[in-house]
Amino acid sequence: MRILHTSDLHIGKKIMGRERYGEYRSVLSEISDICAAENVDIVLIAGDIFDTYTPSAEAEEIFYNGVKVIAKYSAVLIISGNHDDYVRLTAAASLAEEINVYIVGNDLRKIGCVAHGKTYPIESDSGYVVFGNDKGEKVYINTLPYPNEARFREGNSDESFSDKMRRWIAFGERGKAQKIPSIFLSHIFVAGGKVSDSEREIDLGGARAVPLSLLPECDYCALGHLHSRQKLDKNAYYCGAPMQFTFAESNTVKSVNVFDLMGDGVQGLRQIEICSSRKLIKLQANCIEDGIKILSANAEAYVELTLNLSAPITPTENALLHSCENLVSVKVELFSQNSEETRVSHKNKSSSQLFTDFYKSRYNDDVPDELLRLFLSLTEEE
Repeated sequence: MRILHTSDLHIGKKIMGRERYGEYRSVLSEISDICAAENVDIVLIAGDIFDTYTPSAEAEEIFYNGVKVIAKYSAVLIISGNHDDYVRLTAAASLAEEINVYIVGNDLRKIGCVAHGKTYPIESDSGYVVFGNDKGEKVYINTLPYPNEARFREGNSDESFSDKMRRWIAFGERGKAQKIPSIFLSHIFVAGGKVSDSEREIDLGGARAVPLSLLPECDYCALGHLHSRQKLDKNAYYCGAPMQFTFAESNTVKSVNVFDLMGDGVQGLRQIEICSSRKLIKLQANCIEDGIKILSANAEAYVELTLNLSAPITPTENALLHSCENLVSVKVELFSQNSEETRVSHKNKSSSQLFTDFYKSRYNDDVPDELLRLFLSLTEEE
């Protein structure tokens, strides 16, 4: 079977307060075009469909209309991520199944096995599903959504995190009675994964890292949670988010993974670029006039502009810069007129680093963890 793996759509996420609804529509449309062109059998969406537990009505409309189009060409299997309210996400699961879209949350609801497309569930129980098609091809999928806090409180209170994960993964493996190709679909943080700046520090700072050794023996681990595409050992892949969310990703290519899963494993794995969202780029200029020129020359992208100046910008200059619709953020690096030295730069520091430095300078002590978490929950970068 041909599989498409994507994750971390984060529909509703803004860029410095700006809505990006049109881009989310375009990305889902582009994925449906890929499914049609590549004859994809199953689309796997590995969590974080929305950016918040309470997405707007428009965000939900974008998602459900988008997957409805995708389902014309491929079966769609979705799991919930840490940003998703799985109860809300799965509320329409029964209706979604009628168009060959299947949604699994932390209740690990059994999927209905009815043929609604060319590829469809032929066997399912809590935590797993087997898809088949008219060619006789089959694939076993172990589904482990992001474990919410209620699930972490299940079972023996003395049970370690690793023991819980081992038990949950084994639960989803229990249906492997046949020797058929298999996938582990999950939204987790696997130890060794590379974190990018577009993941919220408040989420990953307390994330529980899953040892690589706990991942099940399978042909492909389809992971979500980290936004940069990467491969770990044991055929474990983070496909990455299909859009750039912060300017730290300005040089990254966004894509989906497409591959054939055969009796002897994964073949022809490709990363197909997603091109329909606006690029986030960083530019520099040495005066206001040059800044406006390069903003105009890159009107199709969102821009973080750094100005290297000898004096602060005036209100009039600031207004001229922000008349350019694509300017999202402006940073000023001030140079002394009498020296080659610059003021201390904070441009490469994260929100937590800036706040930690400020707290240290003010109180000569480390910032308490609880206060740092509160600060991060209030930042615009969430």
